[in-house]
Amino acid sequence: MFINELLNIKYPILQGGMAWISDAHLAAAVSNAGGLGVIAAGNAPPGWLEEQIRTCKKITDKPFGVNIMLLSPYLPEVAEVAAREKVSVVITGAGNPGKYVAGWKAAGIKVIPVVPSLILVKRLERLGVDAYIAEGGESGGHIGEMTTMVLVPEIAEYTKLPVIAAGGICDAKTAAAAFCLGASGVQVGTRFILAKECTAHENYKQKVQGAKDTDIKVTGRVTGHPVRVLRSPLMRRLARLEYASDAVSRIEREAAGSLMKAAVHGDRENGSFMSGQCACRVNKYQTAEEIIKEIFDAEIMKNSLMNVKGGFEI
Repeated sequence: MFINELLNIKYPILQGGMAWISDAHLAAAVSNAGGLGVIAAGNAPPGWLEEQIRTCKKITDKPFGVNIMLLSPYLPEVAEVAAREKVSVVITGAGNPGKYVAGWKAAGIKVIPVVPSLILVKRLERLGVDAYIAEGGESGGHIGEMTTMVLVPEIAEYTKLPVIAAGGICDAKTAAAAFCLGASGVQVGTRFILAKECTAHENYKQKVQGAKDTDIKVTGRVTGHPVRVLRSPLMRRLARLEYASDAVSRIEREAAGSLMKAAVHGDRENGSFMSGQCACRVNKYQTAEEIIKEIFDAEIMKNSLMNVKGGFEI
């Protein structure tokens, strides 16, 4: 089953839940274009999430989801907001959502955890979740060790549930590759930062648009929670702190609130411009609809799957 059948959407694509970027306006635009738009709860308080959900309902009558980070200081409250507002889908990240799955399912909500490893999938199998997002380390923000190329088939071959590939997917070729790996759908984050409906600060968008492959770095490995970001003054400071004797505490203090500084305020000096590796391949402003239609360009996808540039015989 392709994920669009399960979620009642036109295209098998989910918009990534990027904190302080994935708001009601972007989510509604993606849903109206035939994908699954997603509001990212991040570390925001429950009142903010409730307002975003209700705003999204005014802009679209299509299904949309909420991404809930399980490390949020407001986790019980935002989990309750999602259930009360009966969003179509809850996507969870940064942990095991077991405590909340039954409540969401009772509200008629599809539950899709983000998983960075097969080990977590094995722990979640008995919870009654509906699908998995296999997120490789090519993605932006907090990352795991496994690559999309290895992780997706590893999970797809183990579970009978639909698997959505994430990490490094930004166009028809990479989407086709994900389907070849056994994915039932794709999740795209970084490319939607350049969507015209995305309300992220223009400085953030310009950083993504101008990124080269050597500009995409990982910081905070010493903390156990590495983060993929674009090169910036903050990134350089964090990289130097990796070697300090009190690295963990100093990195956490320096990075606190830095994503909001980047996405909302456009702070080039102190902002954390989280981005996937595919930023070097993302360079144009488009509407959400144009992005989705280009990713699912039938001719490009067909040619990619058929290997028409020469091919080989077995």
